[in-house]
Amino acid sequence: MQSVKNSILFVVTIVLSINAMAQTNMDIVDVAAGSKDHTTLVTAVKAADLVNTLKSKGPFTLFAPSNNAFSKLPAGTVDNLLMPENKSKLAGVLTYHVVAGNLNAKAILAAIKKGGGKAVLTTVNGGKLSGTVVDGKVVLTDEKGGKATVTATNLEASNGVIHVIDKVLMPRD
Repeated sequence: MQSVKNSILFVVTIVLSINAMAQTNMDIVDVAAGSKDHTTLVTAVKAADLVNTLKSKGPFTLFAPSNNAFSKLPAGTVDNLLMPENKSKLAGVLTYHVVAGNLNAKAILAAIKKGGGKAVLTTVNGGKLSGTVVDGKVVLTDEKGGKATVTATNLEASNGVIHVIDKVLMPRD
């Protein structure tokens, strides 16, 4: 029981620290870079040469996979995507996690309700994500049927909002 309490406290601390950083008018790249739980994402954004794009005016909604989400991919996937010759594929995966506009949790839930229990979000790379609510949590489904649960919401940045997810979403090949 104590380890569960410690885990919850750890997650709350991360979320609060990310929120505190976001309140300083940092963009979504800066907010993610300030999180110890998003080092893989930040490394990937740099390798895909998307830093300047994601630092631009936006607004953007970023569904940010945690380090743990990246670790759930098959062995070697991240290393393979980070190779210079796979830069465009990496960029495609990362931009599949970005939606144009500033969609906070309330807006996403409203879109799901308006869609009769499902919202289809068009990503910056042109792919689609489906949002539903399962057991009170927003679940995103990618075009391959993979599912990611939103674990933290409304991490505000100067050019949009970040929602943390527990799996990496994959676009259609």
